[in-house]
Amino acid sequence: MKLALAADHGGYELKELIIGYLSNRDDLELIDLGTNSCDSVDYPKYGRECAELVAAGQADRGIVFCGTGIGISIAANRIKGVRCALATNVFMAEMSRKHNNANMLALGGRVLSPEEAIAIVDVWLSTEFEGGRHQRRIDLLD
Repeated sequence: MKLALAADHGGYELKELIIGYLSNRDDLELIDLGTNSCDSVDYPKYGRECAELVAAGQADRGIVFCGTGIGISIAANRIKGVRCALATNVFMAEMSRKHNNANMLALGGRVLSPEEAIAIVDVWLSTEFEGGRHQRRIDLLD
């Protein structure tokens, strides 16, 4: 799976931690879209760039990071075909995949511990979409 990752300054450290955690997985090809420091940048640019890759099929899924995950999830969801879910716990991550077929995940670098973020990412990457009645609802979004 091709997985694109992007962050603003508020999510930079968590992005780096997740990239380090996932870097040894043979089933993932990671695409790091930046930012590459804690210097202030604008989250809409990074959310949009990651979402555009996912929407175009150049990445299978994406994970975006900002201070809370809120702003960058809004930016990503402006792109047609993207369903970016903000998750602050494992249950939200699981449901975002099972019921919403979320192709992007947003995480907050200032609201999650490293352990929480890793657990969320693990569940989000491993959970399959249930389809059925949920597909009908996703079709209504697009």
